[in-house]
Amino acid sequence: MKLIIRAGSHICAVNLADVVETMRPVPVEYLAGAPEGVLGISVIRGASVPVVNLASLLGERDESVAIRFVTIRTGERQVALSVDEVLGIRDIPPTLQKEMPPLLREARPDIVEAVGTLDAELLLILKAGSLLREEVWNLVRIAQEH
Repeated sequence: MKLIIRAGSHICAVNLADVVETMRPVPVEYLAGAPEGVLGISVIRGASVPVVNLASLLGERDESVAIRFVTIRTGERQVALSVDEVLGIRDIPPTLQKEMPPLLREARPDIVEAVGTLDAELLLILKAGSLLREEVWNLVRIAQEH
């Protein structure tokens, strides 16, 4: 099962087992030195959690205000994805999931695991465990220490 979300013009899917919760956005504190797409840090359930604008992370210029945060597990840690809409939970059969086409494999192999279709629209299946590089986690750790 997958949680289906919309971020800018992208329809994406995240494994439901990786989803912690969906919520209204909470205040975000700027994180100096963070790469594009990382909005900053929020306190969610008492923990400092990096917040990522998913549309920006996927290469889209996105100036919109987030409608929802989707907090996901990335191994031992959590990330809040700032998204435009949570569309629901769907079963995406493996037959609808395809490897990234050769021309797109280098586009964002760290983020997109596969592509598929959902109601005749392109669906990006995300890799939850690798959404943020280690340098961002180091910035979060440093911010927590201060």
